[in-house]
Amino acid sequence: MKMTKRILATATAALTVTAALAGCTGGTSSTTSTAAPSQADANKVYNIGICQLVQHEALDAATKGFKDSLTEKLGADKVKFDEQNAQGDSATCATICNQFVSSNYDLILGNGTAALQAAYTATPSIPILGTSITDYGTALDMAEWTGVSGMNVSGTTDLAPLDKQADMLKELFPDAKTIGILYCSAEANSKYQSDTITPFFESAGYTVKTYSFADSNDVAAVTKTACDESDVLYIPTDNTAASNTGIIDNTATAAKTPIIAGEEGICKGCGVATLSISYYELGQKTGEMAYDILVNGADITSLKVESAPNVTKKYVKSRCDAYGITIPDDYEAIEE
Repeated sequence: MKMTKRILATATAALTVTAALAGCTGGTSSTTSTAAPSQADANKVYNIGICQLVQHEALDAATKGFKDSLTEKLGADKVKFDEQNAQGDSATCATICNQFVSSNYDLILGNGTAALQAAYTATPSIPILGTSITDYGTALDMAEWTGVSGMNVSGTTDLAPLDKQADMLKELFPDAKTIGILYCSAEANSKYQSDTITPFFESAGYTVKTYSFADSNDVAAVTKTACDESDVLYIPTDNTAASNTGIIDNTATAAKTPIIAGEEGICKGCGVATLSISYYELGQKTGEMAYDILVNGADITSLKVESAPNVTKKYVKSRCDAYGITIPDDYEAIEE
């Protein structure tokens, strides 16, 4: 594990937070104690910082699930949320998370990979939970990921079974020859999904090519090239794609190229079908983990990253009808 980020974080935050961190006891600063909370904690109001990378349907649902779960468990008068959105900018994530550390919040939620990374860089002590994170090994720069970070970081992953997503594409498009994988090159977890699912597509007999855009500015051009050269597109869970589904949909519709999506929000915006998790349920699971840390004294350094409890095959009826795609009975229609 590279420790450069920890060194930088110490230098950045030391002047503003050292005194505050040094003076804390009990549930507000301990990340390793497994002792039960003191009786005084019954009257404590927990302050939670939420850094969400960007606003779109999936991340919004995860944040809502987290807040609803923790509010239900603690009581509305026992928890305060400082919810901030970075509008897709990683530097803004860093600013937000440094503010959370300066305020000495009890826990930080990083919703989206860049948000988690910013929180992790900002503090080695305040408990950090991630959600909507595809691969924690990639996000935390850990070459040998075991499911437990050994640090003040845990959370939930939004990674759906990629082999089953490939099977679903084969089920719907058995005669397709070429698959284009479309994603943002700036999102490491998207590349991870692309690299992981490619062998599944190839073993099913498809020719696979990847198409990556650097940011929102070149989504339309890259999508057009991908559509022109592919029978079907696959888009993994990708925040930039999720924020630009309108552009992708217009381009794919004009080219008559169907899209299989890695999650429901992208599918609703531009896809025909998905094998997706519920991001609201993912957020709820993350809220349960937060309660366990804050109230039950769970040791975050040994908390295993959790997955969403369910995956569901879903489809967009209007697009499937337009493409003449026959959907099996075990698919659930996405409300349009």
